[in-house]
Amino acid sequence: MTPRQLYGRAASAEAVTWTLLILGMVLKYTGVSEAFVPVFGTLHGIVFLAYCVVTCFVWVDHRWSAGAGLLGLASSVVPWATVPFERWAARAGLLEGGWRLAPGGASPAGPLERLGAWALRSPALAAAAGVAAVAVATAVLLQLGPPVPRG
Repeated sequence: MTPRQLYGRAASAEAVTWTLLILGMVLKYTGVSEAFVPVFGTLHGIVFLAYCVVTCFVWVDHRWSAGAGLLGLASSVVPWATVPFERWAARAGLLEGGWRLAPGGASPAGPLERLGAWALRSPALAAAAGVAAVAVATAVLLQLGPPVPRG
């Protein structure tokens, strides 16, 4: 999977889960049902974290500027902004080509690039580690409670 494909899928998934969360909130506040918000909220939270991981991974591999990387992360906070950001990044050439740190590619410089190179050498293990990291972060955040206090 190319960086452009991975990033496009992550951006689209994040936008879809924003839609589900907002739909759940509409159903809650129109008196239809409160049951959807926790389900869609958890799903959105998981995909949000995954999108942030993918953004950082592509940022490091493609050596985005700090501004581009931070804008990519910030786009996840605004409903549906990940898709326009992904399209802008593609037009700006930030998603061009293959993985720079893939085997046979550039030598990693620094710990983040070494981590990225390892992930590209061992994608199944890296995906499992990413899923585990998102699961742990989700569990911790669920223990802390919802982003807006109840009551």
